[in-house]
Amino acid sequence: MADLPNSIQEFVDGIAASVAIVGRDDSGRLIVPACNDLFFQMTGGRRLSACDFPAPFDTLLPNYARNEFRQKLLECFQAGTAQELEQAYDLRDGTHWWRMSLKPFRHIDAGATVVEILVTGLDITPKMQLTHDLEVSTSRFRSVVDAAYDAIITIDQQQNITLFNRAAENLFGYTSSEMLGKPIESLLPEKYRSHHAQYVHQFARSPVRSRQMDERNRVYGQHRDGTLLPVEIAISKINVDGLIEFTAVIRDITDRVRLMDLLQKQAVTDQLTGLPNRREFLEVAGNMLKADGELSVFILDIDFFKKINDSHGHDIGDEVLRALAKIAMSAGSKIDIFARWGGEEFVAAMPGTTLEQGKAIADGLRAKIERQDFSHNWRVKPIAFTVSIGVAARAPGERDLQAILKRADQALYRAKENGRNRVEAG
Repeated sequence: MADLPNSIQEFVDGIAASVAIVGRDDSGRLIVPACNDLFFQMTGGRRLSACDFPAPFDTLLPNYARNEFRQKLLECFQAGTAQELEQAYDLRDGTHWWRMSLKPFRHIDAGATVVEILVTGLDITPKMQLTHDLEVSTSRFRSVVDAAYDAIITIDQQQNITLFNRAAENLFGYTSSEMLGKPIESLLPEKYRSHHAQYVHQFARSPVRSRQMDERNRVYGQHRDGTLLPVEIAISKINVDGLIEFTAVIRDITDRVRLMDLLQKQAVTDQLTGLPNRREFLEVAGNMLKADGELSVFILDIDFFKKINDSHGHDIGDEVLRALAKIAMSAGSKIDIFARWGGEEFVAAMPGTTLEQGKAIADGLRAKIERQDFSHNWRVKPIAFTVSIGVAARAPGERDLQAILKRADQALYRAKENGRNRVEAG
Protein backbone atom coordinates (compact mmCIF):
# COMPACT_ATOMS: atom_id res chain seq x y z
CA MET A 1 0.00 0.00 0.00
CA ALA A 2 2.97 2.28 0.49
CA ASP A 3 3.42 2.22 -3.29
CA LEU A 4 -0.12 3.42 -4.00
CA PRO A 5 -0.08 4.99 -7.49
CA ASN A 6 -0.38 8.75 -7.67
CA SER A 7 -3.37 8.26 -9.94
CA ILE A 8 -5.49 7.03 -6.99
CA GLN A 9 -4.60 10.10 -4.94
CA GLU A 10 -5.40 12.27 -7.95
CA PHE A 11 -8.72 10.44 -8.29
CA VAL A 12 -9.50 11.05 -4.63
CA ASP A 13 -8.53 14.71 -4.86
CA GLY A 14 -10.86 15.19 -7.79
CA ILE A 15 -14.00 14.12 -5.93
CA ALA A 16 -16.17 16.98 -4.63
CA ALA A 17 -17.12 15.11 -1.48
CA SER A 18 -14.94 14.38 1.52
CA VAL A 19 -13.14 11.15 0.59
CA ALA A 20 -10.69 8.84 2.32
CA ILE A 21 -9.53 5.28 1.74
CA VAL A 22 -9.08 3.28 4.93
CA GLY A 23 -7.16 0.03 5.15
CA ARG A 24 -5.28 -2.02 7.72
CA ASP A 25 -1.57 -2.57 8.06
CA ASP A 26 0.11 -5.89 8.80
CA SER A 27 -0.61 -5.53 12.52
CA GLY A 28 -4.32 -4.78 11.89
CA ARG A 29 -4.19 -1.10 12.75
CA LEU A 30 -6.36 1.26 10.73
CA ILE A 31 -4.46 3.39 8.23
CA VAL A 32 -5.42 5.94 5.61
CA PRO A 33 -3.53 5.42 2.29
CA ALA A 34 -5.19 8.47 0.70
CA CYS A 35 -7.68 11.24 1.39
CA ASN A 36 -8.57 14.56 -0.19
CA ASP A 37 -8.53 18.10 1.12
CA LEU A 38 -12.24 18.02 1.98
CA PHE A 39 -11.55 15.14 4.37
CA PHE A 40 -9.07 17.35 6.24
CA GLN A 41 -11.58 20.21 6.16
CA MET A 42 -14.18 17.85 7.57
CA THR A 43 -12.04 16.68 10.48
CA GLY A 44 -10.21 19.96 11.02
CA GLY A 45 -6.84 18.22 10.63
CA ARG A 46 -3.64 19.42 9.01
CA ARG A 47 -3.06 18.60 5.34
CA LEU A 48 -0.39 15.91 4.89
CA SER A 49 2.16 15.65 2.13
CA ALA A 50 2.24 12.67 -0.19
CA CYS A 51 5.16 11.14 1.67
CA ASP A 52 3.15 11.10 4.90
CA PHE A 53 0.78 8.43 3.52
CA PRO A 54 -0.30 5.95 4.58
CA ALA A 55 -1.19 7.80 7.77
CA PRO A 56 -2.48 6.27 11.01
CA PHE A 57 -6.23 6.69 11.11
CA ASP A 58 -6.25 8.02 14.69
CA THR A 59 -3.97 10.92 13.81
CA LEU A 60 -6.45 12.31 11.28
CA LEU A 61 -9.46 12.59 13.56
CA PRO A 62 -10.09 14.57 16.76
CA ASN A 63 -10.28 12.53 19.94
CA TYR A 64 -14.04 12.91 20.41
CA ALA A 65 -14.81 11.44 16.97
CA ARG A 66 -12.37 8.51 16.82
CA ASN A 67 -14.15 5.77 18.77
CA GLU A 68 -17.48 5.95 16.95
CA PHE A 69 -15.81 6.25 13.54
CA ARG A 70 -13.39 3.39 14.30
CA GLN A 71 -16.26 1.16 15.46
CA LYS A 72 -18.10 1.68 12.20
CA LEU A 73 -14.98 0.94 10.16
CA LEU A 74 -14.38 -2.30 12.06
CA GLU A 75 -18.02 -3.33 11.50
CA CYS A 76 -17.58 -2.63 7.82
CA PHE A 77 -14.39 -4.74 7.63
CA GLN A 78 -15.98 -7.57 9.58
CA ALA A 79 -19.34 -7.72 7.83
CA GLY A 80 -18.13 -6.68 4.41
CA THR A 81 -21.26 -4.54 4.00
CA ALA A 82 -21.72 -0.81 3.65
CA GLN A 83 -22.27 1.32 6.75
CA GLU A 84 -23.41 4.89 7.35
CA LEU A 85 -22.42 7.36 10.03
CA GLU A 86 -23.33 10.90 10.98
CA GLN A 87 -20.87 12.94 13.01
CA ALA A 88 -20.44 16.52 14.19
CA TYR A 89 -17.04 18.22 14.10
CA ASP A 90 -16.35 21.37 16.07
CA LEU A 91 -14.20 23.60 13.87
CA ARG A 92 -13.04 27.18 14.15
CA ASP A 93 -16.02 28.49 12.19
CA GLY A 94 -18.54 26.45 14.16
CA THR A 95 -19.99 22.96 14.28
CA HIS A 96 -20.28 21.04 11.00
CA TRP A 97 -22.33 17.88 10.49
CA TRP A 98 -21.21 15.21 8.02
CA ARG A 99 -22.86 12.07 6.78
CA MET A 100 -20.31 9.37 5.92
CA SER A 101 -20.85 6.41 3.69
CA LEU A 102 -18.46 3.46 4.27
CA LYS A 103 -18.19 0.98 1.41
CA PRO A 104 -15.72 -1.95 1.34
CA PHE A 105 -13.98 -2.72 -1.94
CA ARG A 106 -11.30 -5.08 -3.19
CA HIS A 107 -8.46 -4.53 -5.65
CA ILE A 108 -5.60 -6.65 -6.88
CA ASP A 109 -2.16 -5.67 -5.55
CA ALA A 110 0.83 -7.82 -6.46
CA GLY A 111 -1.44 -10.80 -6.99
CA ALA A 112 -3.23 -10.51 -3.61
CA THR A 113 -6.79 -9.42 -2.89
CA VAL A 114 -6.71 -6.42 -0.53
CA VAL A 115 -9.86 -5.18 1.26
CA GLU A 116 -10.14 -1.46 1.88
CA ILE A 117 -12.94 0.91 2.67
CA LEU A 118 -13.95 3.94 0.67
CA VAL A 119 -15.23 6.67 2.97
CA THR A 120 -17.22 9.49 1.38
CA GLY A 121 -18.66 12.33 3.40
CA LEU A 122 -21.26 14.97 2.59
CA ASP A 123 -21.63 18.17 4.55
CA ILE A 124 -25.20 18.12 5.92
CA THR A 125 -24.79 21.11 8.22
CA PRO A 126 -27.49 23.21 6.50
CA LYS A 127 -29.91 20.31 6.71
CA MET A 128 -29.09 19.62 10.35
CA GLN A 129 -29.41 23.31 11.16
CA LEU A 130 -32.79 23.37 9.45
CA THR A 131 -33.80 20.24 11.35
CA HIS A 132 -32.60 21.79 14.59
CA ASP A 133 -34.47 25.01 13.91
CA LEU A 134 -37.58 23.02 13.08
CA GLU A 135 -37.24 21.00 16.28
CA VAL A 136 -36.80 24.18 18.30
CA SER A 137 -39.79 25.75 16.60
CA THR A 138 -41.86 22.62 17.09
CA SER A 139 -40.78 22.36 20.70
CA ARG A 140 -41.61 26.00 21.28
CA PHE A 141 -44.99 25.57 19.58
CA ARG A 142 -45.73 22.45 21.62
CA SER A 143 -44.71 24.21 24.82
CA VAL A 144 -46.99 27.15 24.08
CA VAL A 145 -49.87 24.87 23.06
CA ASP A 146 -49.55 22.68 26.14
CA ALA A 147 -49.22 25.67 28.47
CA ALA A 148 -52.21 27.45 26.94
CA TYR A 149 -55.13 28.14 29.25
CA ASP A 150 -57.59 27.45 26.44
CA ALA A 151 -58.18 24.08 24.84
CA ILE A 152 -56.61 23.79 21.38
CA ILE A 153 -57.77 21.08 18.98
CA THR A 154 -56.72 20.55 15.37
CA ILE A 155 -58.59 18.35 12.89
CA ASP A 156 -57.66 17.21 9.40
CA GLN A 157 -59.79 17.37 6.27
CA GLN A 158 -61.54 14.15 7.31
CA GLN A 159 -62.44 15.91 10.59
CA ASN A 160 -60.29 13.58 12.68
CA ILE A 161 -58.35 15.03 15.61
CA THR A 162 -54.62 15.53 15.02
CA LEU A 163 -53.78 17.75 18.01
CA PHE A 164 -55.32 17.72 21.49
CA ASN A 165 -53.53 19.85 24.06
CA ARG A 166 -53.41 19.56 27.84
CA ALA A 167 -56.17 22.12 28.38
CA ALA A 168 -58.38 20.09 26.04
CA GLU A 169 -57.68 17.02 28.16
CA ASN A 170 -58.74 18.94 31.28
CA LEU A 171 -61.83 20.39 29.61
CA PHE A 172 -63.23 17.24 28.01
CA GLY A 173 -61.89 14.55 30.35
CA TYR A 174 -60.04 12.55 27.66
CA THR A 175 -56.31 12.04 27.21
CA SER A 176 -54.59 13.09 24.02
CA SER A 177 -53.74 9.49 23.16
CA GLU A 178 -57.43 8.58 23.41
CA MET A 179 -58.54 11.34 21.05
CA LEU A 180 -55.87 11.46 18.33
CA GLY A 181 -57.36 10.06 15.15
CA LYS A 182 -60.91 10.17 16.55
CA PRO A 183 -63.68 12.19 14.85
CA ILE A 184 -64.31 15.62 16.33
CA GLU A 185 -68.04 14.80 16.57
CA SER A 186 -67.29 12.66 19.62
CA LEU A 187 -66.82 15.91 21.58
CA LEU A 188 -70.19 17.32 20.54
CA PRO A 189 -73.63 16.79 22.10
CA GLU A 190 -75.67 14.22 20.19
CA LYS A 191 -78.16 16.70 18.73
CA TYR A 192 -75.40 18.77 17.07
CA ARG A 193 -73.44 15.93 15.45
CA SER A 194 -75.51 15.35 12.31
CA HIS A 195 -75.05 18.90 10.99
CA HIS A 196 -71.45 19.49 12.08
CA ALA A 197 -69.80 18.02 8.96
CA GLN A 198 -71.90 20.33 6.79
CA TYR A 199 -70.76 23.37 8.78
CA VAL A 200 -67.11 22.33 8.44
CA HIS A 201 -67.41 21.83 4.67
CA GLN A 202 -69.13 25.19 4.34
CA PHE A 203 -66.31 26.90 6.27
CA ALA A 204 -63.70 25.04 4.17
CA ARG A 205 -65.19 26.48 0.97
CA SER A 206 -65.56 29.96 2.41
CA PRO A 207 -62.89 32.62 1.68
CA VAL A 208 -62.98 33.52 5.39
CA ARG A 209 -59.83 32.26 7.13
CA SER A 210 -61.06 32.42 10.72
CA ARG A 211 -64.24 33.08 12.60
CA GLN A 212 -65.88 33.06 15.99
CA MET A 213 -68.40 30.26 16.51
CA ASP A 214 -71.11 31.07 17.25
CA GLU A 215 -71.33 34.84 17.61
CA ARG A 216 -75.06 34.81 18.35
CA ASN A 217 -75.89 31.48 19.96
CA ARG A 218 -74.31 29.42 22.69
CA VAL A 219 -72.04 26.58 21.61
CA TYR A 220 -71.75 23.42 23.65
CA GLY A 221 -69.19 20.64 23.90
CA GLN A 222 -69.69 17.38 25.72
CA HIS A 223 -67.54 16.11 28.57
CA ARG A 224 -66.59 12.46 28.83
CA ASP A 225 -69.24 12.01 31.54
CA GLY A 226 -71.96 13.43 29.28
CA THR A 227 -72.05 16.87 30.89
CA LEU A 228 -72.75 19.75 28.49
CA LEU A 229 -69.98 22.36 28.42
CA PRO A 230 -70.84 25.92 27.33
CA VAL A 231 -67.83 27.08 25.34
CA GLU A 232 -66.55 29.92 23.21
CA ILE A 233 -64.78 28.83 20.02
CA ALA A 234 -62.46 30.62 17.60
CA ILE A 235 -61.69 28.49 14.53
CA SER A 236 -59.13 28.99 11.77
CA LYS A 237 -58.06 27.01 8.73
CA ILE A 238 -54.77 26.52 6.90
CA ASN A 239 -53.77 24.73 3.71
CA VAL A 240 -51.22 21.97 4.33
CA ASP A 241 -49.93 20.39 1.10
CA GLY A 242 -53.26 20.98 -0.60
CA LEU A 243 -55.34 19.72 2.33
CA ILE A 244 -57.29 21.89 4.73
CA GLU A 245 -56.63 21.66 8.46
CA PHE A 246 -58.80 23.35 11.07
CA THR A 247 -57.64 24.58 14.47
CA ALA A 248 -60.11 25.50 17.18
CA VAL A 249 -59.28 27.48 20.31
CA ILE A 250 -61.93 26.55 22.86
CA ARG A 251 -62.62 28.45 26.05
CA ASP A 252 -64.74 27.13 28.89
CA ILE A 253 -67.34 29.80 29.71
CA THR A 254 -69.30 27.82 32.32
CA ASP A 255 -68.76 30.45 35.00
CA ARG A 256 -69.66 33.26 32.62
CA VAL A 257 -72.84 31.50 31.48
CA ARG A 258 -73.80 30.75 35.07
CA LEU A 259 -73.34 34.44 35.94
CA MET A 260 -75.27 35.57 32.86
CA ASP A 261 -78.11 33.20 33.67
CA LEU A 262 -78.13 34.43 37.24
CA LEU A 263 -78.19 38.07 36.16
CA GLN A 264 -80.90 37.34 33.62
CA LYS A 265 -82.96 35.54 36.23
CA GLN A 266 -82.46 38.39 38.69
CA ALA A 267 -83.61 40.84 36.04
CA VAL A 268 -86.97 39.06 35.69
CA THR A 269 -87.40 37.72 39.24
CA ASP A 270 -88.76 39.33 42.37
CA GLN A 271 -86.01 39.02 44.96
CA LEU A 272 -88.29 38.65 48.00
CA THR A 273 -90.71 35.99 46.73
CA GLY A 274 -88.76 34.34 43.92
CA LEU A 275 -91.72 34.91 41.59
CA PRO A 276 -91.47 36.46 38.12
CA ASN A 277 -91.59 40.24 38.30
CA ARG A 278 -93.78 42.72 36.43
CA ARG A 279 -91.37 42.89 33.49
CA GLU A 280 -91.36 39.13 33.01
CA PHE A 281 -95.14 38.89 33.31
CA LEU A 282 -95.71 41.53 30.64
CA GLU A 283 -93.38 39.73 28.23
CA VAL A 284 -94.85 36.26 28.83
CA ALA A 285 -98.50 37.36 28.79
CA GLY A 286 -97.84 39.58 25.78
CA ASN A 287 -96.55 36.57 23.87
CA MET A 288 -99.72 34.66 24.79
CA LEU A 289 -101.76 37.36 23.05
CA LYS A 290 -99.90 36.85 19.78
CA ALA A 291 -101.92 33.69 19.25
CA ASP A 292 -105.70 33.46 19.20
CA GLY A 293 -107.43 31.59 21.98
CA GLU A 294 -109.04 32.06 25.33
CA LEU A 295 -107.08 33.91 27.98
CA SER A 296 -108.04 35.20 31.39
CA VAL A 297 -105.95 37.14 33.90
CA PHE A 298 -106.40 38.19 37.48
CA ILE A 299 -104.93 40.75 39.83
CA LEU A 300 -104.72 39.77 43.51
CA ASP A 301 -104.32 42.07 46.49
CA ILE A 302 -103.66 41.04 50.11
CA ASP A 303 -106.39 42.45 52.31
CA PHE A 304 -105.35 45.01 54.92
CA PHE A 305 -101.66 44.44 54.19
CA LYS A 306 -100.67 47.82 55.58
CA LYS A 307 -102.35 46.89 58.85
CA ILE A 308 -100.35 43.63 58.95
CA ASN A 309 -97.12 45.57 58.56
CA ASP A 310 -98.09 48.20 61.11
CA SER A 311 -99.32 45.70 63.71
CA HIS A 312 -96.80 42.90 63.33
CA GLY A 313 -93.81 44.46 61.63
CA HIS A 314 -92.35 44.22 58.15
CA ASP A 315 -90.77 40.83 58.81
CA ILE A 316 -94.26 39.38 59.22
CA GLY A 317 -95.42 41.27 56.15
CA ASP A 318 -92.55 39.86 54.07
CA GLU A 319 -93.33 36.36 55.29
CA VAL A 320 -96.98 36.76 54.25
CA LEU A 321 -95.78 37.69 50.75
CA ARG A 322 -93.55 34.62 50.63
CA ALA A 323 -96.37 32.38 51.88
CA LEU A 324 -98.72 33.71 49.19
CA ALA A 325 -96.10 33.06 46.52
CA LYS A 326 -95.72 29.47 47.67
CA ILE A 327 -99.49 28.92 47.71
CA ALA A 328 -99.94 30.31 44.20
CA MET A 329 -97.06 28.30 42.71
CA SER A 330 -98.71 25.10 43.96
CA ALA A 331 -102.22 26.14 42.85
CA GLY A 332 -102.26 24.00 39.70
CA SER A 333 -101.29 23.96 36.04
CA LYS A 334 -104.08 26.31 34.93
CA ILE A 335 -102.09 29.31 36.16
CA ASP A 336 -99.37 29.59 33.54
CA ILE A 337 -97.54 32.49 35.17
CA PHE A 338 -98.03 34.04 38.61
CA ALA A 339 -95.97 37.17 39.22
CA ARG A 340 -95.50 39.89 41.79
CA TRP A 341 -97.00 43.04 40.33
CA GLY A 342 -95.70 45.33 43.06
CA GLY A 343 -96.15 45.82 46.81
CA GLU A 344 -98.90 43.42 47.98
CA GLU A 345 -100.36 42.98 44.47
CA PHE A 346 -99.89 39.88 42.34
CA VAL A 347 -100.98 39.05 38.82
CA ALA A 348 -101.62 35.81 36.93
CA ALA A 349 -102.31 34.70 33.35
CA MET A 350 -104.33 31.60 32.50
CA PRO A 351 -104.29 30.69 28.80
CA GLY A 352 -107.10 28.50 27.53
CA THR A 353 -109.58 29.70 30.16
CA THR A 354 -112.75 31.74 29.79
CA LEU A 355 -113.77 34.49 32.16
CA GLU A 356 -115.91 32.10 34.21
CA GLN A 357 -113.16 29.47 34.35
CA GLY A 358 -110.65 32.11 35.37
CA LYS A 359 -112.98 33.34 38.07
CA ALA A 360 -113.39 29.79 39.41
CA ILE A 361 -109.60 29.27 39.55
CA ALA A 362 -109.13 32.60 41.33
CA ASP A 363 -111.90 31.82 43.83
CA GLY A 364 -110.35 28.43 44.58
CA LEU A 365 -107.08 30.16 45.40
CA ARG A 366 -108.89 32.75 47.55
CA ALA A 367 -110.71 30.06 49.50
CA LYS A 368 -107.54 28.08 50.08
CA ILE A 369 -105.90 31.14 51.60
CA GLU A 370 -108.93 31.96 53.73
CA ARG A 371 -109.05 28.41 55.15
CA GLN A 372 -105.30 28.42 55.67
CA ASP A 373 -105.37 25.21 53.66
CA PHE A 374 -101.65 25.20 52.92
CA SER A 375 -98.32 24.36 54.53
CA HIS A 376 -95.59 26.91 54.89
CA ASN A 377 -92.42 26.93 56.98
CA TRP A 378 -92.90 30.31 58.57
CA ARG A 379 -89.68 32.05 59.47
CA VAL A 380 -91.63 34.12 62.02
CA LYS A 381 -94.94 33.75 63.86
CA PRO A 382 -97.69 32.48 61.46
CA ILE A 383 -100.52 34.89 60.72
CA ALA A 384 -103.86 34.47 58.95
CA PHE A 385 -104.68 36.70 55.96
CA THR A 386 -107.15 36.93 53.06
CA VAL A 387 -107.04 38.25 49.51
CA SER A 388 -109.26 40.05 47.02
CA ILE A 389 -109.06 39.22 43.31
CA GLY A 390 -110.25 40.88 40.11
CA VAL A 391 -110.55 38.75 36.96
CA ALA A 392 -110.80 39.76 33.29
CA ALA A 393 -110.67 37.89 29.98
CA ARG A 394 -109.60 38.90 26.50
CA ALA A 395 -112.20 39.72 23.94
CA PRO A 396 -112.04 37.76 20.63
CA GLY A 397 -108.98 38.91 18.70
CA GLU A 398 -107.92 41.34 21.43
CA ARG A 399 -104.15 42.03 21.56
CA ASP A 400 -104.01 44.86 24.11
CA LEU A 401 -102.73 43.39 27.37
CA GLN A 402 -102.93 46.72 29.19
CA ALA A 403 -106.64 46.96 28.42
CA ILE A 404 -107.26 43.49 29.85
CA LEU A 405 -105.25 44.29 32.97
CA LYS A 406 -107.16 47.54 33.40
CA ARG A 407 -110.45 45.60 33.45
CA ALA A 408 -108.99 43.16 36.00
CA ASP A 409 -107.84 46.07 38.15
CA GLN A 410 -111.31 47.59 38.02
CA ALA A 411 -112.77 44.23 39.10
CA LEU A 412 -110.27 44.11 41.96
CA TYR A 413 -111.42 47.56 43.07
CA ARG A 414 -115.02 46.30 43.16
CA ALA A 415 -113.96 43.26 45.22
CA LYS A 416 -112.47 45.59 47.81
CA GLU A 417 -115.46 47.87 47.75
CA ASN A 418 -117.79 44.91 48.22
CA GLY A 419 -116.17 43.69 51.41
CA ARG A 420 -112.82 42.12 50.40
CA ASN A 421 -111.96 38.42 50.59
CA ARG A 422 -113.87 37.88 47.37
CA VAL A 423 -113.49 37.57 43.59
CA GLU A 424 -115.08 39.90 41.04
CA ALA A 425 -115.02 39.60 37.27
CA GLY A 426 -114.61 42.50 34.82
